[in-house]
Amino acid sequence: MAGALLTLDGVHAAYGPSRVLHGVTLEAGAGEAVSLLGRNGAGKSTTLKSIMGLAEVTAGSIRFAGRDITRLTPHAISRLGIGWVPEDRRIFPDLTVEENLQVGAKGDGGWSAERVYRFFPGLAPLARRRGGSLSGGEQQMLTVARTLMGNPRLLLLDEPSEGLAPVVVRSLGEHVQALKAEGLAILLSEQNLRFAARLCERAYVIENGQIRFAGSMRALLEDEAVRRAHLSV
Repeated sequence: MAGALLTLDGVHAAYGPSRVLHGVTLEAGAGEAVSLLGRNGAGKSTTLKSIMGLAEVTAGSIRFAGRDITRLTPHAISRLGIGWVPEDRRIFPDLTVEENLQVGAKGDGGWSAERVYRFFPGLAPLARRRGGSLSGGEQQMLTVARTLMGNPRLLLLDEPSEGLAPVVVRSLGEHVQALKAEGLAILLSEQNLRFAARLCERAYVIENGQIRFAGSMRALLEDEAVRRAHLSV
């Protein structure tokens, strides 16, 4: 993709002696939502952690906004404008919603607590509640909001729909669509094909640390053989 904001080229990654990724190549552009689909243990989360400098990249390269970030530290990568919403949310349970948001605040940009509350109106009444007292859906909303407080250009979403009620998933999807419309690039790691298909124009399918499909979401939806081989439980 010409002018891609994020490019992974032949990335191999490992945790110590355990090799997880085997030559992952993918791209995402500004204002584009791209899905990384696969079963549990396929390498989705490791791909996102490799981008954030949280998994050891043993070969290949990762570029963001034209800069090689392969060997940068996680905090340096974050400061460049990549926001990560981890699968396990990682809010601070003993801090209030307001305090969780302030922990995430950094960089220059349009995201402030006031704007976050306008964007996620359900958070405003919870501002003084401790994070640990929130429901799963509220915690997911807070995690995304806290990440936005860092004013990212690229948002990495790791399994955001997992364990959430359908009505919460629908609301989350609407918020992701709104962020995409503002020009934010989104890389969405998901098992939920239906959720990803509503949000993403392009898709990659990963299995055993290798990309098995790369193309339009429409092509993936029309390719039953690929879905059965790499996505069906």
